[in-house]
Amino acid sequence: MADALTLRDLNRATLARQMLLARERVGVVPAVERLGGMQAQEPRPPFLGLWSRVEGFAAADLLAALHDRAIVRATAMRGTLHLLATGDYAAFRRPLQPVLDAGLKALGDRAAGLDTDRVPPVARELLAERPRTFTELRNLLQERFPDVDERALGFAVRMLLPLAMVPTRDRWGFPRTAEFTLAEEWTGVALRPGAEPDGLVLRYLAAFGPASVADAQTWSGLRGLGEVFERLRPVLRTFRDENGRELFDLPDAPRPDPDTPAPARLLPEFDSLVLAHADRSRIVADTHRPALTTRNLRVRATFLWDGFVAGLWETERGRRAATLRLRPFAPLDGDAVAALTAEGEALLRFAEPDAAEHGVVVED
Repeated sequence: MADALTLRDLNRATLARQMLLARERVGVVPAVERLGGMQAQEPRPPFLGLWSRVEGFAAADLLAALHDRAIVRATAMRGTLHLLATGDYAAFRRPLQPVLDAGLKALGDRAAGLDTDRVPPVARELLAERPRTFTELRNLLQERFPDVDERALGFAVRMLLPLAMVPTRDRWGFPRTAEFTLAEEWTGVALRPGAEPDGLVLRYLAAFGPASVADAQTWSGLRGLGEVFERLRPVLRTFRDENGRELFDLPDAPRPDPDTPAPARLLPEFDSLVLAHADRSRIVADTHRPALTTRNLRVRATFLWDGFVAGLWETERGRRAATLRLRPFAPLDGDAVAALTAEGEALLRFAEPDAAEHGVVVED
């Protein structure tokens, strides 16, 4: 019979993989690999996410890796933008193509007249000339395909071609309107052949395990991963959670004592920790889960106390002062307030170094 894991067992195991039990001395590229990539719908959150996890992290470290093309910002899991180590992107882009193909269904009636065989080669030709913003690319494609919705043209290219965003000298690496280019030409690393997602599943378990088939499907956006887990079963360990669900894990992955202390931590918007499982109770109570996402599907910044999401946070910037507001789900005790205040002040000094004053407010 498979060993049973409690909720705290799963919590501490996941925090260990995500470098949230203690900041670790690790380079930026291996950190992004260990995290299974970092969702990057906006450019700033990955910088804050790495600051919370990597000892001595400096923004220049990630900027250098982006400009050295060791890390790319590209469409990946769930059809969303992620930062990925270039080697991981090359390995996982083809296995993720079914997710991106399925994403085209969101176009609905706007896809009228869209020929997914003809549009990508034209876009590839345009991008081979030089990097382009999507506004520019859509306009050029509309000249070639005047009867097709321009938004549909742009979205199809984003889903069907392996593209990377070109970093700039902006503070967080990318401007509001960034340019895209062909990923293989940009990185000099060819996409690996084959569409089997076995390596992707193993990377997921290393970053977020122990986990179920449904968890891996939620994180990746891929369907039908049960067959992959069955194929990998001989090299994996299996467990059961408190509800009897089967969980899989790498044999030698960390599974700390459930009483291991977990420090106060602040996670940025869109952090993958709160998105990577179908059953997210290991990180956030089901009653609080709806508060993490806005109506327009923004994933809010959260803070952890004793390893679990205990509330939301946001920052305000005035002429002189930067303020971080903690909005707990329930009243915090004195130890929590002190630890979270210290962590918040340190984060503000990183994120808003030019502010003359930094302060943390804990709301009732």
